[in-house]
Amino acid sequence: MRFGKLVLPLLAFISGMPALAARPADLILFNGKVVTVDKAFSIRSAVVVKGGRILAVGGPELLKTYRAPRRIDLAGRMLMPGFIDTHLHLFGLSHRQIEPDKARSIAAIRDMVAAKARALGPGEWVTGYGWDEAQLAEHRVLTRADLDEAAPDNPVVLTRAGSHSIVANSRAFVLAHIDAATPDPPTGLIERDDARRPTGIIRERTDLILSLVPPDTAEQMRPSYVASLKALLPLGITSFMEALTNIDDEPEGKGGPAPGERKGNPLAGHSWRDFQAIYAQYGVELPRIICYIAYPGPERLKAFPHHTGYGTDRIKLGPIGEMPGYDGGFTGPTAFTKADYKGLPGFRGRAMLTPASARAMVADAAALGWQLGIHAIGDAAIEQLAQVYDDVLKTQPKRDHRWFLAHLTMIPSDATLDMLARDHVAAAVQPNFLYALEGRYEQTLDGYRLQHINPLATPLAHGVRLAFGSDNLPIGPMVGLYAAVTRKGPDGKIFGADEAVSRQQAIRLYTRDAAFLTWDEAKKGSIEPGKLADMIVLDRDLLTVPAAQILDTKVITTIIDGKIVYQRP
Repeated sequence: MRFGKLVLPLLAFISGMPALAARPADLILFNGKVVTVDKAFSIRSAVVVKGGRILAVGGPELLKTYRAPRRIDLAGRMLMPGFIDTHLHLFGLSHRQIEPDKARSIAAIRDMVAAKARALGPGEWVTGYGWDEAQLAEHRVLTRADLDEAAPDNPVVLTRAGSHSIVANSRAFVLAHIDAATPDPPTGLIERDDARRPTGIIRERTDLILSLVPPDTAEQMRPSYVASLKALLPLGITSFMEALTNIDDEPEGKGGPAPGERKGNPLAGHSWRDFQAIYAQYGVELPRIICYIAYPGPERLKAFPHHTGYGTDRIKLGPIGEMPGYDGGFTGPTAFTKADYKGLPGFRGRAMLTPASARAMVADAAALGWQLGIHAIGDAAIEQLAQVYDDVLKTQPKRDHRWFLAHLTMIPSDATLDMLARDHVAAAVQPNFLYALEGRYEQTLDGYRLQHINPLATPLAHGVRLAFGSDNLPIGPMVGLYAAVTRKGPDGKIFGADEAVSRQQAIRLYTRDAAFLTWDEAKKGSIEPGKLADMIVLDRDLLTVPAAQILDTKVITTIIDGKIVYQRP
């Protein structure tokens, strides 16, 4: 009897041991479709997080092995790594700026300009970013006359989506001293009417007018930059590469310009210091950022005390790029091509660099420890820049340089693709361009080069490493995924079906392979033990839904460092 009295409590104690021995964690997500994007593209159902890192990945057994104060039932939904956008431009909103990207007609843009001009008063500049004629009811570009009608007493300049062209009104052209007699700048184009008068559009040399706009202070711009950063979270972007950052506010002698020295591109309105200040205050609430740096010239770059990789997992320096770029883009359109533009005999875009000037810049940056990520969109630009990279790598061999071409929009020769693969030069590509720029492509290209625009399968077949990004056209990754797997534009037309990739490939290129460009593949881009807990929950399964539904897929939850930073209402 005494033995039985001892055994029963002992059995009760043993039966309770699994619960008592469960290991502590911070967060458990379970009962989902966990797309790990590991090497085998494994599918699991549960993830355990502790200290901002993934502790375990598996099945229902993890609920018994671990305990956490927060448990999320995924209810069968898809959990995947957060998207990593390798080419994105963050724009703040100046007090003088309108938002033409939200307008759907020229009439609406005129109303926006007129209202802003009234609010600011006569003589004040009115600016804005993001208009796109394909999104406007009139299906034409804005003109000087449109803006004159809206604000005759104010200088106005609006940047087109993609940042390769602007439209300005007559008062802005007068202030810039541009008229019918003004020649085209060497690396740009002033569009003109039959009488040679400027129509209002300037391609590439946007600085001719934008440089006249009084800048806002960093303090004035900071709230809108923070808002733009937070706006990436509902899109599922947990890391991104900001493609146009400057060092213009560094001290003289440490990378900053001397008094009176011309600063960098006026579109690079934010600096490395600006972003450092923002992330010092808000870092845990924002996506991770890697900053391209616009090339400031050899002396200033040599004086700057840092190079690629400097920083933290929250914010760090990336490559030299994308300004100056090798050429323009199709939003201009001024991409540098090997053959004439369709319907424009003799016009092949604009090269912003020569092989010699590019070689000097690349060699200088490489010698100082910088990664390279130079802009090249047209096939001529791609082939020349690839050769420049090859030349420099022969004189300055590097074991793990991770240089890349920003864009690779047109398909170059097989010899160039083989050279890129041999040199281990990657490409940060934007499959969403096919969807957003369908009209521009059809206006300017034909035949093989139209069918193989924004190539994916062909470079991969040659062994060229790719990574996805958006370049703001639009930022949302779902458009890029949709275009990558369907090769369809908005009207459903298919361009070069043989350039499509599988859904698994597309997801990998937007996550794990994107992390490779910044030496972060061991830290993020997949859901594996030890990696940063940067993940997103979706409202549908990207691997199985009808292709058309990819565009409508929404992010329900965004998690960075194991913390929920966005929850869809």
